[in-house]
Amino acid sequence: MISFWHRLLNLISPQACCVCGLRLGIGEDVLCASCNLHLPRTYFSSNAFDNPMARRFWGKIPIQRAAALFYYEAGSEVSKLIHDLKYHQRPDIGVTMGRMTAEEFAADGFFDGIDLILPIPLERKRRRQRGYNQSLEIARGVAEVTGLPIDEQAVKRLTFTGSQTRKSLQQRMENVEGAFLDTGRTDLSGHHVLVVDDIVTSGATICSCVEALKAYTDLKVSVLSLGVVK
Repeated sequence: MISFWHRLLNLISPQACCVCGLRLGIGEDVLCASCNLHLPRTYFSSNAFDNPMARRFWGKIPIQRAAALFYYEAGSEVSKLIHDLKYHQRPDIGVTMGRMTAEEFAADGFFDGIDLILPIPLERKRRRQRGYNQSLEIARGVAEVTGLPIDEQAVKRLTFTGSQTRKSLQQRMENVEGAFLDTGRTDLSGHHVLVVDDIVTSGATICSCVEALKAYTDLKVSVLSLGVVK
């Protein structure tokens, strides 16, 4: 049920859809019903073991499953979601979209056997500038639905050397090489971790993060993101 206070807040301070910009209706959050309906979904969670996103990690990390909610294209209307999340002080987008993603993926058993959530960390200075870590906000939405614990301490980001957006595959890999450090605060041996990020392009960032955890035996990894570049 939509509470009286929610209706009142919507009347006093109406919210706009992050994609089309139109006013959100009662019960809508971040996305209007029309934009949600037309979101370019990948449906990868229905075959999370073998899909174009999962194949990017084959032979690189101990990947079990991988799926993104939608296809991401820079400059598209849907890209406004990620842009607002990262640059316009909208951590609520991460939580809401994380929740939506988890609800859809859970129907396919995507979270079965996973022990904990590992959001891709931000370098300290960058997190301070932004005020939050967008991957952590997405993870919080996922945790609300799944009940899985979030581990922010297992791995630390040491460096940030610029955006990956305009780099080649080789440059992406070099850009994040050695960028993460295993803190030793969590023994991940024998665990199945869900690595969460906002966008997956080449997968280089996630591979670098997981590479920092190579000392742990029998570590299993699954990957969830909001968007994936074709």
